[in-house]
Amino acid sequence: MERSLRNVLVVSLGFLLLFTAYGGLQNLQSSLHSEAGLGVATLGTLYGGVLLSSLCLPPILIRSLGCKWTIAVSMCGYVAFSLGNFYASWYTLIPTSILLGLGAAPLWSAQSSYLTVLGHAHAEKTGRLSKDVVNQYFGLFFLIFQSSGVWGNLISSLVLGQTPTQEPVPEEQLASCGARDCLMATTSTNSTQPPSQGLIYTLLGIYTGSGVLAVLLVALFLEPIDNEQSKRGGEKAPAVWSTLLSTIGLFRDRRLCLLSLLPLYSGLQQGFLSGEYTRSYITCALGIRFVGYVMICFSATDALCSMLYGKVSQFTGRMAIYALGAVAHVSCILALLLWSPHPSQHALFFVFAALWGLADAVWQTQNSALYGVLFEKHKEAAFASYRLCEALGFVVAFGYSTALCVSVKLYVLLGVLTVSMVAYGTVEHLEARLPGELPAAGPTAHAERQEVQTAM
Repeated sequence: MERSLRNVLVVSLGFLLLFTAYGGLQNLQSSLHSEAGLGVATLGTLYGGVLLSSLCLPPILIRSLGCKWTIAVSMCGYVAFSLGNFYASWYTLIPTSILLGLGAAPLWSAQSSYLTVLGHAHAEKTGRLSKDVVNQYFGLFFLIFQSSGVWGNLISSLVLGQTPTQEPVPEEQLASCGARDCLMATTSTNSTQPPSQGLIYTLLGIYTGSGVLAVLLVALFLEPIDNEQSKRGGEKAPAVWSTLLSTIGLFRDRRLCLLSLLPLYSGLQQGFLSGEYTRSYITCALGIRFVGYVMICFSATDALCSMLYGKVSQFTGRMAIYALGAVAHVSCILALLLWSPHPSQHALFFVFAALWGLADAVWQTQNSALYGVLFEKHKEAAFASYRLCEALGFVVAFGYSTALCVSVKLYVLLGVLTVSMVAYGTVEHLEARLPGELPAAGPTAHAERQEVQTAM
């Protein structure tokens, strides 16, 4: 097997195992721990940690440990979060969610940098366009990665499906499901008998084992990459303040400022899906045992579309893919505003999940590839800023989860998506005027070097 492809598969399988556990657990947080808003508070704290770590940790860890060991070490935070759920309380979930959040930004920045370096290296050897190879690598990665939602949710559905049969949902509860949900965020979200503690422990045991296997796979089989950062491995790691300046300094590139709305929206829409859709639509009308089955549909569609977009984008261009994602999400948002979920409408729950996955695959694959191509010379800082903005979207989504009606959150999504697409179109216009150029890269890089020297 080709060496670079082998490494892509190792990274992808490692993330598959890790997020089989974390993805399934995240989707259940707002339903399993609804008392006093513990579930959404945990997720909000988690992404608050991601936001803080995005400011400086990724470049520091990548330069000092390399991409491989940054991935392996960061994965340990996810395992700790699974362990914290064994005794769910404010004193276990909040600290472990912070630990996970601190490791998430370096994990994703290292993964993005690793695939980008592999893609550019392979393109040089084969004479292909770098953006095409990078797109294909990210497409393959997200095909495998997004399927983690299928396995994670299937596991949760099979385990939690052993709970007693749900009683008919009262009509008064159905009246406050969906976009009309304004009061259920901090109370029990359905009349279903909750799963026993034994079933929860079984589920958490499976998830924890999957996370441990992910760490071992990356540590034992992933090859280190030789890039500019790894070659400087003997140098002293940059000061935190210097790294912070480097990451924030990249925002002087006007393209990055405009593109920051894309990861912000990505975080908002993912937060809505795992927080509001699972609780206010699925759990409210069908019961918690259906969360996994519906999210399997989302994950399967997301995974297949991720691979498809990686192949198709080289023929259609990325603008057409972005347009498809925007149309799909606008349609979903408008329909969710009007829809009154009911247990008799099982098919609609899956249709909305599939359409949401079709659009989410656009943001996941195209955003990462776009950042990798436009900011090739500043990959670590660019991907760190990407995760920072995405984490901000998650924090906002979970932060207002218990304060706003679901309908208001859908309007927020619609507004941010509209502005994001306008900003993205502006960037494409700038790139079309200067093909092959990175207009702000040179001055930005020079200014950053001056700031680093001053700070140190």
